[in-house]
Formats: sequence, structure tokens, C-alpha cells
Amino acid sequence: MKTNNLIHIQKVCTHCNVDLSFIQSLSELGHIELIVESNDYYISEENLKPLESLINFHTELHINIEGIDTIAHLLKKIEVLQGELLIAKNKLNVEIGE
Repeated sequence: MKTNNLIHIQKVCTHCNVDLSFIQSLSELGHIELIVESNDYYISEENLKPLESLINFHTELHINIEGIDTIAHLLKKIEVLQGELLIAKNKLNVEIGE
């Protein structure tokens, strides 16, 4: 795998001032995907923004890993429900001819 669009996780840890174990915990909980290549951890550019959000919960709001897990699950649930609501609204608009 090419590492062109991958960011070494140690750079993220240094930049965001968090331990690698914190990021590994987020990965174990399924909130981010770490890529292992040559015994080094990387994260894709597309997963960087969600990771930064989770890190901000920890560093800015002092929320522990269990709280972050709960928040992340609730945010995903909200996203799913918003999608379902949009689908229902679109179906309703089609049925009433708008």
C-alpha cells in the first residue's frame, strides 16, 4: 500500500499532544481505522478529521475514552436518523406531488 495519503500516527500524536494508546483505544472501539504497514501505524487523510474531533472531546472537554465512545455512538445514531428522516420526507413529497 502506498503511504502517499497516509499520515504517520506519531505525527498526529505529537501535533495533538495525545498518547498513542489513546488513539489505539479509539481504533479498538471501532471509531477510527489504523493502518499498519512495516510495523508502523498510519491513518488515512479521510479519517483524520473524525479523529481530530474525538481528540478534541478528550483534550478540550476532558472527556474520558468511555464518554467519547458514548458520544461517538450517539452522533452516528443521529446521522442515521437524519438520513432516515430525509428519505421519509422525500417519499412524502413524491406522494403528495411536490
